[in-house]
Amino acid sequence: MTIGILDAGMGNIGSIQRMISKVGGKSTFLSSKKELFSASKIILPGVGHFDEGIRSLARCGLVEPLMSAARSGTPILGICLGMQLLCRTSEEGDERGLGLVDGNVKKFNFPDETHLKIPHMGWNNVTVARPNSLILAEERDLRFYFVHSYYVELDDPSLVIATAFHGREFCAAFQKDAIFGAQFHPEKSHKFGMALMKRFWEI
Repeated sequence: MTIGILDAGMGNIGSIQRMISKVGGKSTFLSSKKELFSASKIILPGVGHFDEGIRSLARCGLVEPLMSAARSGTPILGICLGMQLLCRTSEEGDERGLGLVDGNVKKFNFPDETHLKIPHMGWNNVTVARPNSLILAEERDLRFYFVHSYYVELDDPSLVIATAFHGREFCAAFQKDAIFGAQFHPEKSHKFGMALMKRFWEI
């Protein structure tokens, strides 16, 4: 069993691979249709702009294979921008997302007097919203590392598995069948990220 990490130039894939190795998992980088179909699980990382993320996947010929893998039930984990790319649209750009999850990406927008910084950056507490495959409700003081200016707003709030707060409560993670999204960076979240990656590996 191998986790495939999509290599479309959108994230620090080396850190993700090292985290998977630390929890006893095996991973490989995917940059072609053939490689993607050989993976038993897929991680879609992402750092940067929404439109450029979708275009990078398209340039690598990975959009349709990724959609096909999702339809076949292959577990997929989108991280940060990767989570947002799983949705339909983003206020960050004009391109259509993958649409594997019914939701749109919104920009944080706060009154000046709140003095809240955008991007939301650093460690933040996360609250489990419902039982799920990635984050155990009985875990205490969950903290993950975030770097983002946009957040996911789902059509169906029951898909939210964890929330965080930055000026407002927002979706920190979701699960739709075998499709998962994490707005935070598990590969930068020490023991909390290791626990999440271990559970994804064990799905």
